[in-house]
Amino acid sequence: MTNPAAPAHHEHHAHARTGALAAALCYFLWGLVPLYWKQLAGINPVELIAHRHLWSLVFVLVIIAAQGRFGETRAALGTVRGVGVNVLSASLLTTNWLVYVWGVNTGHVIETSLGYFLVPLVNVAVGRFVLHEHLRRLQWLAIGLAAAGVTLMMIQLGRPPWIALVLAGSWGAYSLMRKQSPLGSLTGLTVETLLLAPLAIGFLLWQHHTGAGALGRVNFAQHLLVLSSGVITAVPLLLFAFGARRIRLSTMGLLQYIAPSVQFVIALAVYHEPLAGRGPSFALIWAGLALYTADNLWAQRRAPAATT
Repeated sequence: MTNPAAPAHHEHHAHARTGALAAALCYFLWGLVPLYWKQLAGINPVELIAHRHLWSLVFVLVIIAAQGRFGETRAALGTVRGVGVNVLSASLLTTNWLVYVWGVNTGHVIETSLGYFLVPLVNVAVGRFVLHEHLRRLQWLAIGLAAAGVTLMMIQLGRPPWIALVLAGSWGAYSLMRKQSPLGSLTGLTVETLLLAPLAIGFLLWQHHTGAGALGRVNFAQHLLVLSSGVITAVPLLLFAFGARRIRLSTMGLLQYIAPSVQFVIALAVYHEPLAGRGPSFALIWAGLALYTADNLWAQRRAPAATT
């Protein structure tokens, strides 16, 4: 006699596997992104972000049209509050993109990777101080180790690691807004890029008018790369959305370390950026991440036991 639950169980595991693969691929692609932006280092970073907004919008509008989901986009723009919230989230996303591209193209890939290593711990801190969530002892210790690592780096560098801090802060704030938004990943990106499209288009037209624009001035390969910025942006986000619907949040939390780890390796192995004594700082931050991850996994295991 066959077990009727077996096909459903098998299907659940198949969904989880494909979700994990999609999420892992998403984070791996995000880790490789410095290789893409480095090819465009001679172009004004503001212009690159304007192109990224414009061509991301074109890409996602095609997908939205194919799926017949324009109603969601219109609804998000139907109230003053909706427009205001999405303008703010779009501004945070733009800040993150701009600082990231500037950091990569000025030889600070190690510091950009640090920013994304800090993101999970920033999210925990936001949960405590903004959402007033209760933190467990190990979570407090993880935040303390990360803070110690950043402080040590400030002493070593003689300045705050502002690229890392702005990246972690802007992405943490953006994640908080997206978490509280009813919009899905694709619709959210569509609305955000749509709202900033007039500014992006206006800036690109001005660049072209003054003769400083990239299009028509750079070589053929760079033209293709600039025009591909929408694909570079949207494809990982779609993989992220696909994966997030199919696997546990704790699994996503583990997989997210792929991106900054790949960036870190690229910075050392490909661009030969010096660690410049920052090893102890990274060690403290990685220790904080290890505690944070262990605490999450422990909490996940205890939760089912508490409900039986």
